[in-house]
Amino acid sequence: MSQQMELPREEVERMMFFEATRTQSEAEHRADPRNAQVLTRWGGALLELAHFKQGQEATEMIQEAVSKFEAALRINPQKHDALWCLGNALTSQGFLFTDREEAMEYFEQAKSCFQRALNEEPNNEQYKKALGMTDKAPDLHAELQRQLAEQQAQQDAQQRAQGGSAGKEDAGEDFWYDVGGWVAFAGIALSWVVMASHQQAAAA
Repeated sequence: MSQQMELPREEVERMMFFEATRTQSEAEHRADPRNAQVLTRWGGALLELAHFKQGQEATEMIQEAVSKFEAALRINPQKHDALWCLGNALTSQGFLFTDREEAMEYFEQAKSCFQRALNEEPNNEQYKKALGMTDKAPDLHAELQRQLAEQQAQQDAQQRAQGGSAGKEDAGEDFWYDVGGWVAFAGIALSWVVMASHQQAAAA
């Protein structure tokens, strides 16, 4: 059974909302390629949708989101919401690496993005929270790696006892679900970026 079929109704509706946002943003980008807000909204939808995916598909969707945020910042380097969204995406990417040093490179880049966003909007509480949470990322990364190693050891033991080969793929999926627990912060926060953008477009 697919992951989507197992989602609660509100999560399915949320996923459909961001699918629609992605489609709309892509169409708006074709009409106005230099619109940084459209690129930011598009990237935000992709980052949200990545939380509903697994494995390589999730990784590729996060990278696609990064490319949209970077494109928005090439148009407007001071765009604070794009900087904040990019920081969230880079944090998500960091958790996909098992090596601490590789992960730390992404966490440091994310921290820089959050700081730049806060410099542009010093009173933004969400940017302050994001910057503070990034300091906790290395410890959480270490804890996730510990849990993953324990889980893999248990599955290896079960595999030896059963003489089978099942279980390794599930470990990777469970790791992504654990990472999803962290980036839920990014997901919830990104929701207001996308919805606010819709409201601004409707009011225009």
